Amino acid sequence: MKEENREYGQVAFDIVEHASKKIGSRLPGSEGERKFHDYMCEKLEEIGITPVKEEFAVSPRSSIGGLSYAGYFGMIMSALTYFALHNYYLWFAMAFAGIIFVFWLVSSCFFYRKWFDMFFPQKISMNSYGELLPEDGKYDYTIVLSGHTDTSWTWRHSENTYKHRNNPVLGLITVYGKVGFGAICVFLNIGIAIAMALIYGAMIISTSCGVDASGYSFTSDLAANMYEWAFNITSSASFKVFTNIVLLILPVITGIGSAFVSMWGDAHEENASRGAMDNATGIGLSYAVIKYFKDHPEKMPKNCRIIDYNCGAEEAGLRGSMAFTAEHKDDGMLENCWNLNIDSVADKDYFEVVIKDDWQGCRFDKDLEKMFKDTFAELGIESKTNGCIHNPVGGCDSTPMTRAGVKSVTFAAQNPMLTYYYHTWRDMPERFEAETVSTGFDVLLGVIDKIDKFQQENGFNGVNH
Repeated sequence: MKEENREYGQVAFDIVEHASKKIGSRLPGSEGERKFHDYMCEKLEEIGITPVKEEFAVSPRSSIGGLSYAGYFGMIMSALTYFALHNYYLWFAMAFAGIIFVFWLVSSCFFYRKWFDMFFPQKISMNSYGELLPEDGKYDYTIVLSGHTDTSWTWRHSENTYKHRNNPVLGLITVYGKVGFGAICVFLNIGIAIAMALIYGAMIISTSCGVDASGYSFTSDLAANMYEWAFNITSSASFKVFTNIVLLILPVITGIGSAFVSMWGDAHEENASRGAMDNATGIGLSYAVIKYFKDHPEKMPKNCRIIDYNCGAEEAGLRGSMAFTAEHKDDGMLENCWNLNIDSVADKDYFEVVIKDDWQGCRFDKDLEKMFKDTFAELGIESKTNGCIHNPVGGCDSTPMTRAGVKSVTFAAQNPMLTYYYHTWRDMPERFEAETVSTGFDVLLGVIDKIDKFQQENGFNGVNH
């Protein structure tokens, strides 16, 4: 890193150590998360910046925090199979529940929609921020540096791969093997319930539409076809084998597989991630940058306002950034706005700019992407990811920002493979070097310099997908 910036890199790393060791886990809406916001607001006050706090309601378990519910659902469906074999009406209830469950899983856990939040317990999370204005108080555009304050529930299967830390391939196989098998079992239960409901439903509907007791006289061709289809299936030898043998054994297997999924997220707050990398590094770097410009006003970008934004409840489905953009969409804060979202800067061999959330279908700003890549090259940073990745699962806070018309990308230095420390209590500062965080500070200053030049040459050109 640049020697003149070393003290600010240490400022960021000191925040990482305080967050992970003095505060610890910071689940969305928890006391730990609130303590971290209070701490960062005090840090802003120390350098003469007035902090602002904005509370919002969050349902932590309605989104990705509720993935373990899929396992419980699979175990319940496995047990109910034995009852449904003696009362086929139960298949209809199981099929309906399965369809609702899949809709919740896809919309809430994969796409982060808020439709089901009202059905889950709520907590109060918050966003906090402070702004640094030019000395004359006039500005034409805004740079928001953001990171999220909260941490994740420990992913138990990932944490268990610590014993394979020297053989990451084996670790991946064990995690994806257990969870993948469990996911198959959960969806297999749902698929069987829907299929059985369709078969028995066809018989009931066709009978009510004109099939007589003998099954030979019909008043409707459609009813006749439905009855014939269902009758041929239920009277076949394979169906009898399936219901009399397979469905006596299969629920035991699917129940065990579903149990693997139920163990995915450790529900205990004391076991949650300590969040050194993810994402005290982002919070620390955002603060270090605003402190740098507070200390050196002569180096501020021309006509620029800088905001240090601490985002809450990211791990609960980007709820903090959603609340922030909703709160400020009409008050001018997000006009002519650039967002450098910082999320996990710790793995020195994996400096990268995240350019897209695949699940969210959101492509981030190409101008910022180029600025980060050019800065990596200027600083001589070599990355095993070639300095650029998509976020293959979940999402990051650049998505709500981009959708609000802000030019945004996410900056990270994180091994994109599933690791024993990602979203586990093992995410501690001893695992990585303060030098890596300091290099992240150099990167951010380099990108801000490029934003300054871009603004002077081009002005604000809007989100460039």
